[in-house]
Amino acid sequence: MPDVFADLVGQDEAVAELRRAAGAAAAVLAAGAADRAPALVAVGLPGEAASKAGDAGPGVLDPSTGMTHAWIFTGPPGSGRSVAARAFAAALQCTYGTGCGECPGCHTTMGGTNADVRLVVPEGLSIGVGEMRALVLRAASTPSGGRWQVVVIEDADRLTEAAGNALLKAIEEPPPRTVFLLCAPSTHPDDISVTIRSRCRVVPLRQPPATAVAEVLVRRDGIAPDVAQWAASAAQGHVGRARRLARDPEARKRREAVLAVPRRLTGVGAAFDAASALIEAAEAEAEASVAEADTAERAALETALGAGGTGRGAAGAIRGAAGQLKELERRQKSRATRAQRDALDRALVDLAGFYRDALTMALRAPVDAVHTDTAALAAAGAQKWDAEGSLRRLEAVLACRAAIEANVKPRIAVEAMMLALWKD
Repeated sequence: MPDVFADLVGQDEAVAELRRAAGAAAAVLAAGAADRAPALVAVGLPGEAASKAGDAGPGVLDPSTGMTHAWIFTGPPGSGRSVAARAFAAALQCTYGTGCGECPGCHTTMGGTNADVRLVVPEGLSIGVGEMRALVLRAASTPSGGRWQVVVIEDADRLTEAAGNALLKAIEEPPPRTVFLLCAPSTHPDDISVTIRSRCRVVPLRQPPATAVAEVLVRRDGIAPDVAQWAASAAQGHVGRARRLARDPEARKRREAVLAVPRRLTGVGAAFDAASALIEAAEAEAEASVAEADTAERAALETALGAGGTGRGAAGAIRGAAGQLKELERRQKSRATRAQRDALDRALVDLAGFYRDALTMALRAPVDAVHTDTAALAAAGAQKWDAEGSLRRLEAVLACRAAIEANVKPRIAVEAMMLALWKD
């Protein structure tokens, strides 16, 4: 097994920083400071708070070592925010403090079975205060493995205000030997609160180059080099999307349908038809992605509540479980909505890439096309629309993404986008 940072593509500076921090954390444990349950010093704390932390006594980590108790991983989609957070969590649990990938700490963390690493992956549109309070309470316990309690929160930008406040209190007064790792698109107040940001160390990640993504697809997934290079370019540096495109024929068909949209926009009716097709495709993709999990969850809950039982009171128990089943249905509906929006966003990213190609061709910019297989169509569009028209179309797609993110109903946002693409 390679070391835990092997799949963090094209992020050499971030990997070096995280290795230094993991080494500093391991040094504290090796020196025996773990027995005294040291508090970690937060980089970026106000002067008075930092001074108090510095007076905490032996075993307190100095910020100059690069280690602190709260981190934010930022970067565009596909840059590897969650990959970096999980790898760093593994390095903190590593017996050698380096993220070797061989020891039990690395194996269990990367496999998702380490008792001291808690992973929060929001299935719905937001992370609620109840879930966050329960997580903070569990994170305050002593590490069972003798190293660190690590809390990884993917998509921390989905924290509700109340959930953010609950997390802030834990970060301001961190439990001994607990490390919080947050993932968010940026440190903008719309993504993460200013107060949480001020108490965390930020690790910025960049969009990895297509060549680096192709290399990992070949090495890790055994994909043919030419297919890997095409998929990496088409996915615009997003490792997960590149892997899907390279291995899933259905994903390639969906992409082809999206890239056919520009030539379908021949009138108002065609614009609304294209919008309906895009929405329905996203709904179908989302339904397929959650159907198996939904069925398994419902069956497991019904079994736990006594469904199929023949003993006395079994029928009454399942009748009295209506509330729990209703709550499960609510969570599953929220997850389906999130899956639909994610699927639609992937389609919009592909469409934006097409108009980006048309814009660069109109400007004669010396850059490679995102979608090499539709380069001829983009070139024809560039001649028809010129640079200004291509830019307006690109902006219409980006505006649609922003509107959906702001909770505009997807159908309304997509219909408005399609009309703008046709009229411009």
